[in-house]
Amino acid sequence: MSTTGASADPLAALGSLPGVPRAVESVRKAVDRVYGHRVMRRRSNEVTSEAALRGSRGSAALSGADWALEEVRRRTDFSGDDEARVVGAALRLTAEAGQLLSIWRQSPLRVLARLHLVAAASADDRVGRPRQGGESVEEPLIELPLPGASEVNGRLEGLSELVVVGGTAPALVTAAVVHGELLALRPFTSHNGLVARAAERIVLVGSGLDPKSVCAAEVGHAELGRAAYLAALDGYVSGTPEGVGAWISHCGRAIELGARESTAVCEALQRGAA
Repeated sequence: MSTTGASADPLAALGSLPGVPRAVESVRKAVDRVYGHRVMRRRSNEVTSEAALRGSRGSAALSGADWALEEVRRRTDFSGDDEARVVGAALRLTAEAGQLLSIWRQSPLRVLARLHLVAAASADDRVGRPRQGGESVEEPLIELPLPGASEVNGRLEGLSELVVVGGTAPALVTAAVVHGELLALRPFTSHNGLVARAAERIVLVGSGLDPKSVCAAEVGHAELGRAAYLAALDGYVSGTPEGVGAWISHCGRAIELGARESTAVCEALQRGAA
């Protein structure tokens, strides 16, 4: 990942990969539909809160804690076992992400460190910093080869540079690349999937595509399923135009499903059923 070379905006070129223009257009239409709902004009805060809860549940499910929504809603103790701690971490990350938007464009690495600190909720000295050589990673659901610490640091710096410089790439493309890079690198010793999905949310909100954070991509990723998620990630890691395009399109479909979920929430609120 670098901004040097033939193109000063390498992410923009990804917008023309196979299937990506169609995905960008479909996402835009899905987002416009939910934002155009009459409930969003009066009760958008309620929709945002519900999307946050459902997004947290979806992200936790992809990290191995597939709880029913009502279980997440009613629980107050998230320290009892491993699954409860995963759900608690997802909830904390969703709440924290909204506080980090202004910092993201200036210092993405600082935001990522903060997200890991919030997710881990531990005094371990490995928390809140990229892993060092020889440190293992606890991410059992992702079995891709693990890049070395020096590669991780270089690619994180490149990713940070791309975010800070900005460019003309569609929000979907940037969000998908941030998400995919963090999953591929697994820069922290734990909670990388949760952090990657929280970072995707930050990009979508901060870009202006989803300013009220009602189109929770995590909902869609969970609905599409872990197998499809990992298969699409394999495509991203392959680096081929088809593979990277398929990953971006997969992320786009997840956003569309998140938007559909919030449209259903709007309909329920309108009927007085939620």
